[in-house]
Amino acid sequence: MEHNAEELDNYFDQSILDYKEGSSQLEKYLPETVKGYYKFTEGSFEPGAVSQKHKQLMALGISIYAQDEYCIIYHAKGAVEQGANEEELMETIAVSAALGGGAAYSQGVTLAMDAFYFYQDKKSNK
Repeated sequence: MEHNAEELDNYFDQSILDYKEGSSQLEKYLPETVKGYYKFTEGSFEPGAVSQKHKQLMALGISIYAQDEYCIIYHAKGAVEQGANEEELMETIAVSAALGGGAAYSQGVTLAMDAFYFYQDKKSNK
């Protein structure tokens, strides 16, 4: 999984920026819908009986299963920000692959791992 750091920086961070820009465009036409969606999703990730770290790992596993590349990147970043470690990442990938088969497995061992390690390295280099 050797990659050029600048290439990854452009890909992962640009993907998140693309998502935010697309959301802003949709919000121009459907402001209440977008605001309602954000309010719901933000509320879903608030601390509660399940920690924010575990919510990010759940979201990552679902994203891997659904093969949603933008959400894989976003929730891999969120998992790192919430303190997830490599072992937790691997177990998340394994559970997702157990339910999602080869397609989930391939997303997990490529994009999810790459994004997780990228944001982990970025966090440790701050």
